[in-house]
Amino acid sequence: MPLRPVRLRLSSIAVAAALGVALAGCSGTGFIANRTLGYDIPDDAIAQIRPGVSRDLVEIVLGTPQTTSTFSGETAWYYIETKVTETAFGLQTVQERTVLAVYFGANNRVADKAVYTLEDGKVVAIEQRRTASFGEDQGFIEAILQSI
Repeated sequence: MPLRPVRLRLSSIAVAAALGVALAGCSGTGFIANRTLGYDIPDDAIAQIRPGVSRDLVEIVLGTPQTTSTFSGETAWYYIETKVTETAFGLQTVQERTVLAVYFGANNRVADKAVYTLEDGKVVAIEQRRTASFGEDQGFIEAILQSI
């Protein structure tokens, strides 16, 4: 029996086995990772935030807010938690989003709180049109000729 066909058959089996081992490394946690972006907001921390609680206690329980807003003497603190699934190629898919909004009255005490989820959000279409500014549409030569 010639040795060449046997060697060819064994090399193809070896290549298939190496490919199988390499692809097995991509399965499980190696290819897809679940991550939490922003704050990790525990349910017991949300339960501790009640109307009348001081701003200092909110900061002790939740930490500094990710963003704040002030309007007419009232302040709101926002804590945002986003859970994503990320592939090895950097593609992210948002699985869950929680926004905790803590509203303070004029006396620096909690007036209200609200918990918003991904379903509460709305998709906003970004407008791509731009208003041209002076000189933007002119080329270099046109600008020189116009200045003469």
